[in-house]
Amino acid sequence: MLESGVPVAQHGSWTSPVTVDLLTGGAVTLSYVDLAEEGLYWLEGRPTEGGRSVLVFQPHGGKPVDAVPADFNVRTRVHEYGGGAYWRHKGTVFCSSFDDGRVYRLDRAGVPPRPITPEPPSLNAHRYADGAVTPDGATIVCVRERHERGEIINEIVSFPADGSAKPRVILGGRDFYASPRLDPEGRRLAWLNWDHPHMPFDATDLCVANFGSDGTVTGARRVAGGENESVLDPLWSPSGVLHFVSDQTGWWNLYAERGGQIDVLCPTAGEFAQAFWVFGLSQYTFLADGRIVCAVTRDAQEQLEILDPRGRTLARLELPYTTYSRSPLRALGSQIACCAGAPTSPTAVVTFAADDPEPQTVRESFPVDLDARYFSIGEPIRFTGAAGETAHAFFYPPTNPDFEAPVDELPPLVVSIHGGPTGHATNALALDTQFFTSRGLAFVDVNYGGSTGYGRDYRQRLRGRWGEVDIGDAVGAVRFLADAGRVDPERVAIMGGSAGGYTTLLALALTDDFGAGISAYGVADLELLVKETEHKFESHYEQSLVGPYPDRAGLFRERSPINHVERITAPLLILQGLEDKVVPPEQAETIIGALRERGVPHAYLAFEGEGHGFRRADSQRRMYEAELSFLGQVFGFEPADDLQPLHVENLEPVQR
Repeated sequence: MLESGVPVAQHGSWTSPVTVDLLTGGAVTLSYVDLAEEGLYWLEGRPTEGGRSVLVFQPHGGKPVDAVPADFNVRTRVHEYGGGAYWRHKGTVFCSSFDDGRVYRLDRAGVPPRPITPEPPSLNAHRYADGAVTPDGATIVCVRERHERGEIINEIVSFPADGSAKPRVILGGRDFYASPRLDPEGRRLAWLNWDHPHMPFDATDLCVANFGSDGTVTGARRVAGGENESVLDPLWSPSGVLHFVSDQTGWWNLYAERGGQIDVLCPTAGEFAQAFWVFGLSQYTFLADGRIVCAVTRDAQEQLEILDPRGRTLARLELPYTTYSRSPLRALGSQIACCAGAPTSPTAVVTFAADDPEPQTVRESFPVDLDARYFSIGEPIRFTGAAGETAHAFFYPPTNPDFEAPVDELPPLVVSIHGGPTGHATNALALDTQFFTSRGLAFVDVNYGGSTGYGRDYRQRLRGRWGEVDIGDAVGAVRFLADAGRVDPERVAIMGGSAGGYTTLLALALTDDFGAGISAYGVADLELLVKETEHKFESHYEQSLVGPYPDRAGLFRERSPINHVERITAPLLILQGLEDKVVPPEQAETIIGALRERGVPHAYLAFEGEGHGFRRADSQRRMYEAELSFLGQVFGFEPADDLQPLHVENLEPVQR
């Protein structure tokens, strides 16, 4: 014990209030806020209810209530990742059901939803997302994805909001559609479309057509987009002006079209959109006076700003948050509603006035009785990464007011690789990060080349170089922190899910900088992914990340972790959902078989009923406990927690 009276304990062995119970029992996921005349709506992901997504409604001045029955899961399977699972017209809400894929109409809270789309030919064969309703409430326009006879077809359909007729296809023939948006009079429809091999953050088209009272479109024309331009988030202003976000200048900036003329509203070295992975996450909204509230991302940190189109100026709102990416921004008059996260407070549903931004917290993602002194704040760091280029990350040092580490011990480091790979980590409070740092581990969230939030050039650093740039930047982060004397270079683990799992596996094979790895549903065999994936949305993604297949089949083999498995000697934990359609379980099982044959230390946990990501509380509990147990066994510390045992095959006990 130090003179200060604080106990001295080994890194990793500190007692923490960020418990597994808190992560899995007390926390919910908040998203998709909507602000209406009668009150506020949002979605809650509840691990304790099997990962069910629940629509919640809070009337102005009242208490929140579940707007759907206890057995209803508001979620869509379109693109597998979903999003945009509910939409509304005044007090009537329309929801996609995760159980059967149909759209249900909910006329008021407490009344059972009724289906308004036909029963599909097989369960979830027809899926709906990202809807809009005509001003008179009579007609719905939305994205539909059909799975029929081994083919997946994406299109835009319209149908009566009362379910009196079947959906009719009004736009089809392109590989993908998104963001159908009706103008305030319901006479014009804007939408996005794109084709393989592009992803929507690479190249899209924004189109507009006349929308008839019979739910059909005529006179379609392209407004913006093309082979080298990503156009996202079309919205109509209250006066009927089409707005959208384009990266034609190298940054996702906000544009408006008036009379065929397109203008950038305020050229900015910042991003007014995020990468399209799920539907319906627009990062701007209109106030009644014509101003636009925007979430602008600079260096992967987001802030709210008000854009005045008349003066083409941006004014920052003084708010404590650094991320707004879980929900579309919504405004009603001068009131704003959103989901927001900050470095020392939980993600929350908040409301505030545009000219008096004193946020009112409506709902928090977990209880706030934790002392903020237990929270490690992510420090933005820059360092030399792959090919000598600058890379970015957020570093979280070990933080716990109840403990000190021995003066001669540096902390183990957990290197986190985000998924996507097109996306970015923020420094908003994440309990799974604090789970490690409050126990005495250091943590670094790497925004490797290819991440968003730093402009198109940085995002395109990964083109053709997946498996090189991401690994090089991760290694650069480790060496930067080790050289600064902030972490123990002999105790470094790399971890990630999906694309992050791929980087984890390949980094263990190709470098000696990592002493352990944790891969969640990571890609092991790029060729197998190309040949066997059932996931249409990403089925050609590898062409931009690696190259065209089969023309560059040799490069695919070279970049596949399974073909370098003989070089993996560090202990590895693999986590996999058995219902994963994006990265099938065969990928994990192939790696595990090879490790077992060679006697490499490893553990494998497969989760029944889970897909690409773990939503259920029991799965999450097992995952967190396994990760901590694994790191303790590999790096020689004894966690203070009472953990379910994890057997790591072939691992010799580590003594420190």
